[in-house]
Amino acid sequence: MSFLIAVSMALGAVLLWQSQDPPSFREEFDGGRAYSHVMTQLSFGPRIPGTEGNRKAGDYIAEQLKLAGWSVEFQEFKYMNMSIRNLIARANLGRGPIIVLGAHYDTRRWADQDTTFPRDPVPGANDGASGVAVLLELARVLDLGRIRHEIWLAFFDAEDNGGIDGWDWIVGSTHMAGSLSTLPRAMILVDMVGDADQQIYLEANSDEALSQKIWATAAQLGYGNYFRPEVRWHLVDDHIPFARLGVPAVDIIDFDYEYWHTTADTADKISPESLERVGRTLLTYLETLE
Repeated sequence: MSFLIAVSMALGAVLLWQSQDPPSFREEFDGGRAYSHVMTQLSFGPRIPGTEGNRKAGDYIAEQLKLAGWSVEFQEFKYMNMSIRNLIARANLGRGPIIVLGAHYDTRRWADQDTTFPRDPVPGANDGASGVAVLLELARVLDLGRIRHEIWLAFFDAEDNGGIDGWDWIVGSTHMAGSLSTLPRAMILVDMVGDADQQIYLEANSDEALSQKIWATAAQLGYGNYFRPEVRWHLVDDHIPFARLGVPAVDIIDFDYEYWHTTADTADKISPESLERVGRTLLTYLETLE
C-alpha cells in the first residue's frame, strides 16, 4: 500500500468517525453528593410539619430541583388546621407513562422509641433525609434522553407523625394520590435507605413483580448482599395510597434500623455508600426500563 493511499484511508476513517453521533456520557450517582444533601437537611433542625425547619427543607428541595432543570410544583393543603406542603418535580413531560419516585421530607415530632428522650424530636438523618437525598442526586444525574417515561419526583410532607395528637400516618402521600388525574405506571418509594449497616428486604405490601425487577437490577450491579430478595416487613408507608388506586407500588426501605424514631437517628449512622447503592440501582432501572 502506498503512503498516499494509507493517508487517504486514515483521513476517511477520521471523517467517518466524526460524522457519527458522539458517544453518550452521563455522570454516575455520587453517594458523597447525596450525603451532603442529608447534612444540609439536618442543618435546618427537625422538619416537623408547620415548623420553620420543615419550610426551609421544602424550599431547599425546590431550589435543588430547579437547579437541575426540573419543573417544580408545590401542592399545599390543610390538615388538622395546619398547612402541609408536598412538592412534585416533573421531567420528560408527555414522553410516556408516568413513573413516580417518592420520599418524605418531614420528621417525627416525638422520638417515642427512645427510652431516654421520648418527647424530643427525631433528627431524621435516615428517616426522612436519606430518601430525599437519593432523589435530589437522581435529579442531577438522570440522563432523561435515555428514559422512555415521564418522571415525577414526589416529596411528601406529614408522613411521619401518625399517632401523635390524633394525626394519621402518610398524610401527604394520601393527599397527592387522591388528587391524581392520571394514574402513573408505577410508584417507587425510597425511605430509610442510608443505614451504614444496609439490609433492604422485600416489603409485603409492595407490588411483587416490580419489586423483583428492582432487586434483580441491584443484584446485577453487585448489590445482592444489600438488597435481600426475601420478604421481611409489612409496612404502612407512602406507597400505600398509590397501591390502593391499583398502581404497582414498591417500598424500598431498610427497616432493620435500631435508631428508628429515636434521637440517635443522626448522620453518623448512615453512609454515602449506602445512598449510592440505592441511587445507582434506581438510575440503572429507570434508564433500562422499556
